[in-house]
Amino acid sequence: MPATATKSSTGRRKTAVARVWVSEGSGEMIVNDLSFEDYLPTIELQNTIIAPFQAVNMVNKFDVKAIVRGGGKNAQAVAIRHAISRALTQVDPENRKLIKPEGFLTRDPRMKERKKAGQPGARKRFQFSKR
Repeated sequence: MPATATKSSTGRRKTAVARVWVSEGSGEMIVNDLSFEDYLPTIELQNTIIAPFQAVNMVNKFDVKAIVRGGGKNAQAVAIRHAISRALTQVDPENRKLIKPEGFLTRDPRMKERKKAGQPGARKRFQFSKR
């Protein structure tokens, strides 16, 4: 693979969808045209995105450009992590052995349950009155 090749992938969580482009570089991460520190304000969310690189010992070896839509900040961070993990397995198939046990390649299937007709929420019922 040439050194300048860019790998792209998609990651999802709840209603968040992240498109990610990973290329060899100095470790710059751009999310929705902002640095990832500005876009994701907490250390926990920032560590979520860096986790796949730490799993394969390649921190600051790849540049990441991500576009993420939908969901909240946490779901967006997990969607970006999912996409980065998939891209790193494209870069080197050996990375899969290191990333898969961490669970970063598994798409979290949990979604919000839909509201049902005749009740105020998905599971909540209107107050019952005996008389």
